[in-house]
Amino acid sequence: MLLTSHPRRLLRDRLLPAVRTSSTRRTATQRAAEYYRMRSTAVLRISVGVLYCWFGALKFFPAASPAEEIAAAAMTKLTGGLLPTTVSMPLLGAAETLIGLALVTGLLLRPALMLFFGHMAGVFTSLALLHDQMWQHGVPTLEGQYVLKNLVLGRVSQLLGTETSRAPSCS
Repeated sequence: MLLTSHPRRLLRDRLLPAVRTSSTRRTATQRAAEYYRMRSTAVLRISVGVLYCWFGALKFFPAASPAEEIAAAAMTKLTGGLLPTTVSMPLLGAAETLIGLALVTGLLLRPALMLFFGHMAGVFTSLALLHDQMWQHGVPTLEGQYVLKNLVLGRVSQLLGTETSRAPSCS
């Protein structure tokens, strides 16, 4: 009865016993996970790059960025008022867009990551420089939370920086 009920399966099991092992048979989910695992750093880099391009592009249009007031106030304090907002916002937008384009394309990653960390230093300095706007009774305001979300972007860029330093250089 066993032989007649599943003759194809039995023949396959006798001829190809390795097909039955769990190490060689993978589900679609496992194959998808492996596919993503091999490309996860690139996906992460491109995702952050698109986000940065978006953040940067918004700064070219007055009142388009929700962070424009914070950024303008921080730039004014950081430069001691020497750089007018009409110059600092497009400059900041250009820097963010360049960072984003480098992350999306994968070109000039090291200089872009250096620019990114300089940018992050200015962003986090605003937590101290604009204390009243960023904190209320020791709790971050909405503006403070907007700045603090950059901790995630900073960590991602650290990861990308370590991956970039391990990659062979293109000379």
